[in-house]
Amino acid sequence: MISPDLLDTRGDLLLAPEWLMLPEGPRQAMGVLVRKGRFAAVGPLAEVAAAHPGIAPLALPQRLLMPGLVDSHTHLTQSFGKALAFGEPSEIFRRIWVPMESTLDADAAYLATKLSALESLRGGFTTVVDAGTRSEAGLDAVAGAARDTGIRCVLGMICNDAGLEGDEAARRRIFDAAQDFLARLEHDALVHPSLAISIPEAASDRMLREVAALTLESGRRFQTHVNEHLAAVERSLVARGLRPLELLHACGALNASGLLAHATLLTPREIGLLRDSGAAVAYNPVASAWKGNAVLDAGLIGMLGVPFGLGTDGTRADGFRLMDSAEATQRLTHGLAKGDSSCGGGWLWLDHATHEGAAAAGLGSVTGRIAEGLAADFLLLDLDVPEFVPSWDLTWELVRLANRDQIEAVFVNGALRLWKGWPLDWDARGLMSEVAAIARRDVQQAPIQRVHPVADEHRARQLRSAAS
Repeated sequence: MISPDLLDTRGDLLLAPEWLMLPEGPRQAMGVLVRKGRFAAVGPLAEVAAAHPGIAPLALPQRLLMPGLVDSHTHLTQSFGKALAFGEPSEIFRRIWVPMESTLDADAAYLATKLSALESLRGGFTTVVDAGTRSEAGLDAVAGAARDTGIRCVLGMICNDAGLEGDEAARRRIFDAAQDFLARLEHDALVHPSLAISIPEAASDRMLREVAALTLESGRRFQTHVNEHLAAVERSLVARGLRPLELLHACGALNASGLLAHATLLTPREIGLLRDSGAAVAYNPVASAWKGNAVLDAGLIGMLGVPFGLGTDGTRADGFRLMDSAEATQRLTHGLAKGDSSCGGGWLWLDHATHEGAAAAGLGSVTGRIAEGLAADFLLLDLDVPEFVPSWDLTWELVRLANRDQIEAVFVNGALRLWKGWPLDWDARGLMSEVAAIARRDVQQAPIQRVHPVADEHRARQLRSAAS
């Protein structure tokens, strides 16, 4: 019987799972040595055990040890309003997210992030990429909550300067704060700094260019939302005369530090610009289904060598459902019309949820693989479930059949963060109770405008309309 006591990584721990997921696929009879938060050795069990005779292997029958999943695009401080976006048209950031996040003080931003991080860990994500909070008091709170829950986080600092034309001092303060932010978190074990512009037209050409240059020089990610939906493309054309991705290119901000969220509406020219730039993309299939006009052709950009990861966009923090949605959405929008019955063959989506997603997030040398020297960010999955009996294609089965309730253990930096869905070292249910009260207060006072009613009211309206 496996218990959390047996998974104490404060000392050396030699794990012997029945299956080990490597970038080339699942393997058996493998051993993984975890030491001081990292994978110290990975290889055939007999060889690893022989090289470390003083450490007894811990057998993990009917278990898969796999890399933790990477959410390449999310919004950690939006958890108070998860269901408020249901049924809403595209530009929900204007009517829901900006008003709601702007009301969050540091305490509320901390609680919202901690709730998001808990959901992400429960969904198998050991790394999340946050696109930046609009809470003026919230950036340090987000970082603190990430550390306290133990999740790895690429944290974006928003550097918008639209409307500050002629105010050189204000623009300089933003840029100086960005430099300070990168320096302060340069050596943080869990929180990796990033800079962000919400949408390209939310900043001057100069700020876009300088922020992109700064992130390229520092080896960090520059995040922005690009070509998310038709309204965003048209808004950019009206405001700046260029489509969002074209605008980045024209002002010199499209470079290899970029992590572009969505990119669903790309012209052939834009695809060429993206390919040549070295920038990465976050493919957000659930967001496209819930509030978009189009779906990124992830298979095409992958074939062209564009790095990409899978992102939730804050929709739902369930990594296995995200992989399933990534494949299904790609199949429905691009595969069926071409008779592509493989549409990535399962492995494509697992790869881009793990090591390829880590590379897109700028953390390919840190996490995403079970490999010697990398951070010990991993999941233990119980395969002794009806959905995996009989098992013929474990990689594709993870994409289509796996459930988050199979996750027994979640490790980040070698520390056990969750056991069977719950943290062992802090009170998650207490957090939930606290959030329920504060979220209701903050959402009620925020100037949110919803277009679509809640489900029960929508049903009642339909019935009234049918009866009239």
